[in-house]
Amino acid sequence: MATQENAGKSTRQIRKAVVIGAGVMGRGIAAQLANARIPCHLLDIVPRSAAEGEDESSPAFRNKIATGALELIKKSSPALLLTKRDLSLITPGNIEDHLDALNDADWVVEAVPERMSIKQATFDKIEANAGPDTIITSNTSGLSIAGMLEGRSEAFRRRFLVTHFFNPVRYMNLLELVEGADTDPEITKAFVKFGRDQLGKGIVFGKDTTNFIGNRIGVHGIMSIMHLMGEYDLTVEDVDNIFGKPMGRPKSAVFRTGDVVGLDTFIDVATNCYDTLTEDEERDVFKVPGFLKEMVEKGWTGSKAGQGFYKKTKEGILALRPESMEYEARNVTKFESLKGAKGKPAKRIAHVIREGKDKAADFARAATFGSLAYTARRMGEIADDIVNIDNAMRWGFNWDLGPFEIWDAIGLKWSIDQFAEAGIELPAWIHEMVDAGHEVFYQWNGATLEYYDPSSKSYKAVPADERDIQIEVLKRSDKKVMGNDGATLYDIGDGVALLEFHTKMNSIDNEIIEMMEKAADEVENGDWKGLVIGNGSAHFSAGANLMLILMYSRQKDWAPIEEMITRFQNVNQRMHYLSKPVVAAPQGMALGGGAEVCLGAGHIQASGELYMGLVEVGVGLIPGGAGNVALMRNIFGRHSADKDFAALPFLQKVFMQIGMGQVSPSAEGAREAGYLTEADGVSLNADLRIYHAKQRVLGLTASGYQAPRKTLFRLPGENGAATIDMMLYGMESQHQISAYDRHVGNVLAKVLTGGDTSRANLVTEDRLIELEREAFLSLCGEEKSQDRMQHMLMNNKPLRN
Repeated sequence: MATQENAGKSTRQIRKAVVIGAGVMGRGIAAQLANARIPCHLLDIVPRSAAEGEDESSPAFRNKIATGALELIKKSSPALLLTKRDLSLITPGNIEDHLDALNDADWVVEAVPERMSIKQATFDKIEANAGPDTIITSNTSGLSIAGMLEGRSEAFRRRFLVTHFFNPVRYMNLLELVEGADTDPEITKAFVKFGRDQLGKGIVFGKDTTNFIGNRIGVHGIMSIMHLMGEYDLTVEDVDNIFGKPMGRPKSAVFRTGDVVGLDTFIDVATNCYDTLTEDEERDVFKVPGFLKEMVEKGWTGSKAGQGFYKKTKEGILALRPESMEYEARNVTKFESLKGAKGKPAKRIAHVIREGKDKAADFARAATFGSLAYTARRMGEIADDIVNIDNAMRWGFNWDLGPFEIWDAIGLKWSIDQFAEAGIELPAWIHEMVDAGHEVFYQWNGATLEYYDPSSKSYKAVPADERDIQIEVLKRSDKKVMGNDGATLYDIGDGVALLEFHTKMNSIDNEIIEMMEKAADEVENGDWKGLVIGNGSAHFSAGANLMLILMYSRQKDWAPIEEMITRFQNVNQRMHYLSKPVVAAPQGMALGGGAEVCLGAGHIQASGELYMGLVEVGVGLIPGGAGNVALMRNIFGRHSADKDFAALPFLQKVFMQIGMGQVSPSAEGAREAGYLTEADGVSLNADLRIYHAKQRVLGLTASGYQAPRKTLFRLPGENGAATIDMMLYGMESQHQISAYDRHVGNVLAKVLTGGDTSRANLVTEDRLIELEREAFLSLCGEEKSQDRMQHMLMNNKPLRN
């Protein structure tokens, strides 16, 4: 049985793959392979019958199912690909004509329907055609390995394991690995390395049990909630409100999650549990409620059908009333226990469970206590340690905390009496743990995070990839160099420093700017090789501190605004031209000022999930931290001074990117928009991006790093601004933008085209930054811009006034 501890390194490489089965999971896996730049074949059956006019012998007909899957990948929303440019890495085919693709494949994964006969027939084809060293896996979520491998050769069994991805594959971090009795440990090691480093997944090790870890615990929890909600007279939307953010779950919570997954799929998973878990003490929890069966019979299978527990209409989103099977307007009850659920996930959960006095809290306690007890009783059956279980729920269901982390949040010792009072049985190992004086499942021992191991009745170090540079470990390792309330500079080893932001949403304020200035001084003048700018938060930075800017603007106190943006412009420019390399390592949202920090760094190592954009126009402003010149530099800087180069088409691209407030859908989308250059890197595994950024610093230093030269721009001036205004006039006439949008656009255009200049002159970066600062301040003084800022702060959406 593989564990986090023994999943070591492997030299085996996976450079080509074959995916058999072009359904939802198969095409998701194929798309993720393309995201990792790994060519793959996507194969499915030959259609059983032809439509009128179709040639049954033609490749177009015979590959029809897989070709159709490529179209679905191309049109998918949310997008399965980081960029559509990589769609060409997927070759469609069928399992009759293209089995030769298996001959030299490094990995073959089947994602065919969950029927044992289909799986075994597929394995017949794989075994007959795959090379002797090919890794063979199944994406099953519930069938037993022993059953699937019946009749297979020893060589096949040794290179086989289950690779259970979660849907949608691009966005769900979890990859469950389950070995068979004969799986070669080297195969497991190879796939752990491939899954983590290239596919970017979080790996957990399960056992050959029904629905493994994630679905076993997750489906039990959801089914428990469905059975319980009637006792507490709660609506669908009430349940999702309770088990959303207040309880550390995603916004989709329970019923919206079911709609996204597909209620027919959910029934299949639950039914598989009920049919196979005959010895499970809570088997009846998996019995599908009558209303859920009726929904699927009616075709109300969720988002893919346009309705499930929720239904989107012209009048708004309606919610199902299971007791009547009718839809009604959503009406979320305002529970007192949820109002106080603020702060970090552990604090929110503890408040609801320990302090709540209403029926929402009673319901949350009943569902949570039942789920925690059930999870504890599964220890040793579905996984060997609590770490795999917690990781499975965080990565597979997007919980903020896993079950045992939740237990720590509410208090293990406190909860024992609560469980007893509720008549909920806990396994012996929990009582033994508490009797021995242990009150937490996780604890810090110096800079090492430890977990409680029931088998040894002691604490062990949580397995960690040494490349995962965690802020909490740096804090506990006394690696702090300097800091203030907004940011901290750490030593991450090998002569590389890390600047971490830690304001709310990592919004840029004077304290962050101060630490950027100090970090630049320290790195440039000290014995450092370079600097990484990054953090361990879900989002890099949501932008500048808009509240501060609005406050000063309403007071007509321009000096503090001018000072702040001047310093911000200067420090971003300084970072770009520092004598030592600076690498930004963004993830999640990097908006407005956050994007400008990244553009200011000389280099970027981004997470694949990067949503980056200069979005200031949404609040009636333009970028004010040297973002305009930085994007111009990225998009056409190398040709910007050329007399034979027409800048206007490229300026229009820059203008549309900023003027429309476009946010990239991924890191590759950011590259296409010009925020990343072709030389910048992408880490599909977000946990490794700071490590990769550090290696980039070291590599640049070792190769004789020199700071870049400043860019000179040959810009069209007023003529170019007039051309852009003609475009804006057309958009206003078509009612695509408002008159004030056009005004903001013209202010932006003046900056990008160089102000009072012509093609005969070269404009410096300093002059463009001066124009940017003047424009930013002028818009701060506009009442409509101030109204836009206030509306964004109050409603979290733009105002089009």
